[in-house]
Amino acid sequence: MYIQYYKEHSEFLKREMEFKVYGHAGPVCLAFSCEGGRFYDWEDRGLVGSLGFLIDVGRLRLVCADSIDGESWLADGEGRARAEMQERWFCWLTRELAPRVHEVCGLPKDEKLLTAGISLGAGHAANLYLRRPDLFGGAVCLSGSYTARGWFGDYADDLTLRNSPADYLRLVSAARLAEFTGPFLLCCGQGPYEDRFLCETKAFAASLDAKQLPVSVDLWGADVTHDWPWWQKELAVLFPRMLDALAALKTE
Repeated sequence: MYIQYYKEHSEFLKREMEFKVYGHAGPVCLAFSCEGGRFYDWEDRGLVGSLGFLIDVGRLRLVCADSIDGESWLADGEGRARAEMQERWFCWLTRELAPRVHEVCGLPKDEKLLTAGISLGAGHAANLYLRRPDLFGGAVCLSGSYTARGWFGDYADDLTLRNSPADYLRLVSAARLAEFTGPFLLCCGQGPYEDRFLCETKAFAASLDAKQLPVSVDLWGADVTHDWPWWQKELAVLFPRMLDALAALKTE
């Protein structure tokens, strides 16, 4: 498998940020770990390997990005500072990392990236797709948390709302909804430690359906836990489905 590692300065975050690229050809997906995770988690925990059958033949490329969750969603302290840190990270992703990924992967400027994530990372993935459909053309979200409520406690402001797709979805206009044409896949188990995430997945799916925004929802069995081995299996099922949907869109 062709792998590239990068560590580059971010003006928005005023620090070096790391990411890895897996694969040599195919659509490019920006991938996020669970809360507090790092850019190497997908590789270390077997998620990259579970998608090797797609990556090795040039059907998919993954870009695993670092997070700053420990300074935003998971941090203690004043809510506004945490929300501002999250928004700066979002700006790094969309205004620095995304253009850099296009350059590194040799993509046309108008080619949209995909996005994927697990747990809190699924919320990040959904947020990128829903806030920037001009940059992202589909999302795969596993065992997700889709609202800032519960992470920021009682604190709420304009920035927490911007990063809380389950909450701002009701404000999305019909014209904006027409921009979401890519595959949008949600998945969650119904076993141990999935309770909170299962509730959020169902509620988020219902909100998407109410807005008539196309979404596919998979609820796996009562034996499916909130853990890496199941996420490996889910990704191996869902990514081919996403890639097939993308291919079908291109032929329309």
